[in-house]
Amino acid sequence: MVEKFVKRQEECTLDGSVDRQGRPAIRSRTGSWGAGTLLLVNQGLATLAFFGVGVNLVLFLTRVMGQDNASAANNVSKWTGTVYIFSLLGAFLSDSYWGRYKTCAIFQAVFVVGLGMLSLSSYLFLVKPEGCGNEKTSCGPHSSIHLSLFYVSIYLIALGNGGYQPTIATFGADQFDEDHPKESHSKVAFFSYFYLALNLGSLFSNTVLGFYEDRGIWAIGFWASTGSAALALILFLLGTPIYRHVTPKGNPFSRFCQVLIAASRKWKTDVPGNDDELYEIQGSDLADNGGRKILHTQGFPFLDRAAIATQKDVTAEEEEEEKASIRNPWRLCSVTQVEEVKCILRLLPIWLCTILYSVVFTQMTSLFVEQGAAMKTTIASFHIPPASMSSFDILSVASFIFIYRRIIDPLVSKFRKSGGLTELERMGIGLVIAITAMLSAGGVEHFRLRHAQKDCPRCVDSSSLSIFWQVPQYVLIGASEVFMYVGQLEFFNAQTPDGLKSFGSALSMTSISLGNYVSSLIVTIVMKVSTSDDMPGWIPRNLNKGHLDRFYYLLAALTAADLVVYVMCARWYKYTMFEDRSSEGKKNDLRV
Repeated sequence: MVEKFVKRQEECTLDGSVDRQGRPAIRSRTGSWGAGTLLLVNQGLATLAFFGVGVNLVLFLTRVMGQDNASAANNVSKWTGTVYIFSLLGAFLSDSYWGRYKTCAIFQAVFVVGLGMLSLSSYLFLVKPEGCGNEKTSCGPHSSIHLSLFYVSIYLIALGNGGYQPTIATFGADQFDEDHPKESHSKVAFFSYFYLALNLGSLFSNTVLGFYEDRGIWAIGFWASTGSAALALILFLLGTPIYRHVTPKGNPFSRFCQVLIAASRKWKTDVPGNDDELYEIQGSDLADNGGRKILHTQGFPFLDRAAIATQKDVTAEEEEEEKASIRNPWRLCSVTQVEEVKCILRLLPIWLCTILYSVVFTQMTSLFVEQGAAMKTTIASFHIPPASMSSFDILSVASFIFIYRRIIDPLVSKFRKSGGLTELERMGIGLVIAITAMLSAGGVEHFRLRHAQKDCPRCVDSSSLSIFWQVPQYVLIGASEVFMYVGQLEFFNAQTPDGLKSFGSALSMTSISLGNYVSSLIVTIVMKVSTSDDMPGWIPRNLNKGHLDRFYYLLAALTAADLVVYVMCARWYKYTMFEDRSSEGKKNDLRV
């Protein structure tokens, strides 16, 4: 009895994860919710730090740096886009060379340095004369050196946060053994709680920090963000002994190139009808993919030629009475390696369809804030910072995560034999809700203009319509995030090969990135087309003289068109099928 208890306690994980010494990870001593909870707290603190800068950056650019509304919105979109572009760099280093732990630690350190530089430059140079940067008093001009320090610091923040974000999501998922019945369910739940931690972390930024920054006390807000990021890094390092690690699998680009070149060399070769005639590696040779084969799928038959073995591809030698095959990977690739490429090609159309959703999402940190600043922002004598309205988005996310996990998913599972909503179905629902959010925002802007003071460029409360009319659009955006972004994280993590898990998380981040760039492009085009001698355009510095409502309706129409394309791509998509690893794990059940 005692022996069985000891064995159960010292059972190693089945998914190939290791501890910090490189030994098989012991289930009872590493990972699970102990490490997962620590990483969720880390994510919450890091998000607090990031949004302490990001949520009011558009106001900092207009009030402190002296930019107009359109330029500030464009610059925020470009900066936010750059944050998520850097996620590709973090994912590449994590999957290929550094591993998730080292990547997280290094990029979090860069993040802290960038925040420290921004806090110092704001305190010493940018927010001058003292007391400027609020709604009434703009700051003076800045030298080129001060501007350079500002842009270096915010792009160091972009580099640190961007490289860290996709890796921490995957590193958190690594703490749960997907081949263990109980931990596999916890791994699915982790992504919901991860997104919840992200939103709860930004709640403090959007309320307390947003309040101080809106009043022009920028240095306090930035120093609080720096302290939060530093605490997040310390907590992350304290968890080092209990983390589970997945070893990096090498450069994926070389594997992809090998498939393309091998297939090109055999472009005249007929693809066999029997899958068994295609080449597949066995046993320990699967290390490049993390120990699991990917089963052959139909589609992209040209790539299957890379797995056809010909006389030129394999040379055999007699060695100790056995034949040892030596293959040239640039001429012959395994089915698993070919399916890796197919997997990424199938994900791309789905990924592209999520970009326009991110265009809608990014309005929350730019035009929603500017719209709120042009509304009645006072209750009695209390002033409501426009950026703090995104708190309703956060509360919506928290509520809908609970509603989905506790009510919607069990209810759908009860009536569907196939189970709850798939990730693709949830992402489609997210697009539908995003369309309604833009229609709501357009309707609010229409009524705001009807209550606006037309000849007041920079008046406080330049419209008598209360800022609380924005609540529905924020709530709808929050609901759409739960379906789109949580579903997206789960989908890309599940569908990418084992050696590309961080890349899968980065895909969801880069859709946000490109969404910001596309938003910037759309704003630029709209302003050029709508501006004339007697018309300042749809999004002028004084929103009372523009037509922001038309811009929101345009985004709703574009998202509706995107939804049609998305449905077509989702119906075409074929799920990646991995070989069951549990049977192999049982054969090699490790005990220490």
